[in-house]
Amino acid sequence: MKRIYLLILTLLVSAPALTATMAAPMAEQENKEQEQEAAMYQYLETFANVLDLTQQHYIDEVDSKEILINAINGMLTSLDPHSSYMSPEDFTELQDETRGNFSGIGIELTIRNRVLTVVSPIEGTPAYRQGVKAGDQIIKIEGKFTKDMTLNDAVKKMRGKKGDQVTISIKRKGLPELEKFTLVRDVIPHYSVSSMEIAPSILYVRITNFQSTTTRDFRKAINKAGKKKKVEGMILDLRNNPGGLLDQAVKISDVLIDEGIIVSTRGRNPEQDMIFEAHRGSGKLDFPMIVLVNGGSASAAEIVAGALQDQGRAIILGTQTFGKGSVQTVVPLPDGAGLRLTTARYYTPSGVSIQATGIKPDMIVPFEEPDESNNGAREKDLPHHFANGDKDGQEQRKKKEAVDPLDQKKEKARKRLAKDNQLRTALFTLKNLHTQDEQ
Repeated sequence: MKRIYLLILTLLVSAPALTATMAAPMAEQENKEQEQEAAMYQYLETFANVLDLTQQHYIDEVDSKEILINAINGMLTSLDPHSSYMSPEDFTELQDETRGNFSGIGIELTIRNRVLTVVSPIEGTPAYRQGVKAGDQIIKIEGKFTKDMTLNDAVKKMRGKKGDQVTISIKRKGLPELEKFTLVRDVIPHYSVSSMEIAPSILYVRITNFQSTTTRDFRKAINKAGKKKKVEGMILDLRNNPGGLLDQAVKISDVLIDEGIIVSTRGRNPEQDMIFEAHRGSGKLDFPMIVLVNGGSASAAEIVAGALQDQGRAIILGTQTFGKGSVQTVVPLPDGAGLRLTTARYYTPSGVSIQATGIKPDMIVPFEEPDESNNGAREKDLPHHFANGDKDGQEQRKKKEAVDPLDQKKEKARKRLAKDNQLRTALFTLKNLHTQDEQ
């Protein structure tokens, strides 16, 4: 027991820099801190005693390392859903994730009201294609209840080798019973930015999450569109974007905002507070913008939307965002493991906290599921339909479609607009803004 107690004390004092940052210099707090320190050592001794008794007398032989890791996880998850201990393997996976290189089913998770909840499916991933939605509660993974799982454990169970299957059971509002999804793991896309000309001179840009290359790819998309013709408006789609890297959210905002605050963070100690501001300079984008958001827009996506809204740079359209407004600092540990600790909250330029409230759109437009009652059937699909009779004309159209990529792009944009009422509303609003500017 003495050896274990000494080990715990050694671990406690092995991070003096962190302890120093927490200590307040004010003299009137010294007595309180001394009392807290004495109580801490008392409970550490109690913990060591419990551990020693468990090792000696528990009915089965126990793995001391596993017990200690579970104790650390229990301590962190009692604070909030986002603070966690990461084993060396988990820490490596996190680094791969921010680089956009991992295999899984493609969902961002949180724990809301003590239930494992989907923040958002990532576009183009198995979960997205199978119809997993933001707000879905994951009750079981591979038949095992998630009630007592940590966030890291849940993520680990859903990641795996490409081609392997994983089954999740989901509770969804409006459904009387659990819905089961069997998903085939795949490599999560490296890219996070896609774009198209949704209408003449109107650029549509979709950011699925914020990875290390997002700002670079965002600039490329704008520059590429600008070389063909002047961009006169942009629709930035942040729906079902679960967030990602803070620095990328700041840089994207900096591209679009000429000056002013982008976001601020406030933590426990004022000296750790940070303010991120746009850099003034030439070449800033001044065309009108609409930003699309929904309940799956979280964290870094909310930072961008909040900055553009508060600075009057764009109209926010859609539904209320998720409200994940806390900052997690990742601290590498000596053995290759990592500690993810919530250290601050995000605030928009107007000083409003995003946490648990999210961003309220300027224009609230709920998404309407497209009417597919005919399952996409056309005349040619009906039994005994008449033949066209114009073989030469059909051949000419096929040749034109084969060599005319512009028509294919227009058709892609048309289909996208037909299925998406929020996008149609954004385009209509943007065109009106452009007309007003010309007048």
